[in-house]
Amino acid sequence: MPHPPNPIVQRVKDSAKQLLPDALFLSLLHLKHIGRFPKLLRPTTFNEKILQRSLRPDPGYSVLTDKLAVREYVKKIGEKHLVPLITAPQVFTRAVFEQLPESFVTKTNHGSSFVELVHDKSQLTFEHLNFLASQWMSTNFYKIARERHYSEIRPRIFFENLLLDDGGCVPADYKVHCFANRPGPPMMYIAVISDRFGEVPRGDVFDVQWNHLDVTIGPYVRSTATPPPANLDSIPSTATVLSEDFDYVRVDLYAPNNDIYFGELTFTPGVGIVPMRPDRVDFEWGRLLT
Repeated sequence: MPHPPNPIVQRVKDSAKQLLPDALFLSLLHLKHIGRFPKLLRPTTFNEKILQRSLRPDPGYSVLTDKLAVREYVKKIGEKHLVPLITAPQVFTRAVFEQLPESFVTKTNHGSSFVELVHDKSQLTFEHLNFLASQWMSTNFYKIARERHYSEIRPRIFFENLLLDDGGCVPADYKVHCFANRPGPPMMYIAVISDRFGEVPRGDVFDVQWNHLDVTIGPYVRSTATPPPANLDSIPSTATVLSEDFDYVRVDLYAPNNDIYFGELTFTPGVGIVPMRPDRVDFEWGRLLT
């Protein structure tokens, strides 16, 4: 029977990792998860090019990655596509908590996975949410994933309306990979993450005609059937406008109840260490990212 990891040894290992230069740190992670050492000087795969971006980001990425600051950019498609913002306090206090509605979403602007869904505030305490917020706000997200543009984002907590579909469920997340490598509309692939907060989140990849592709990205299990949303045509058209200033960006959208809401812009998804199956997709998408 395997022994549990020694916490002291684990802390030493974690501390040693922090001493590694960014390029070596990410290269070792790429080797671990993708199975080959990345070619950073002449990258060819999608993951290699995303990893290189993480190390040499465009100066504009920080503002557009900031989940609060990007709202100004998204106004180009209309404020109706922004999830209503309840408040973004400078400091989270008990008074702020008491003024929140019965349901909401808690997020921070400076990283990934800092999300708490609240369906019923009466089942939550200020102390619990304040503890979470303090953990998130004190986390230097750059040090976790070494995506250098995150180092320029000043952490803020904020609260949005809780989006639910007609069935009362959290809507699917449509992650639209937009490659502007040709005249006209970008080449797009739509990764759909459904049941994100359930026991088994699902991940499926489609083209814009909603052909279910034999592709997996990351750890997600594919669905047997994922019907298109009623407003399918609005997803690529919205993503086209939001991606028009970039050679590549992932535009995250929600489409509940025949509406379209913006989620975020992601320039370095998975920091270049996310397995793609079959492996040839990593090379095919790499050719699209010029």
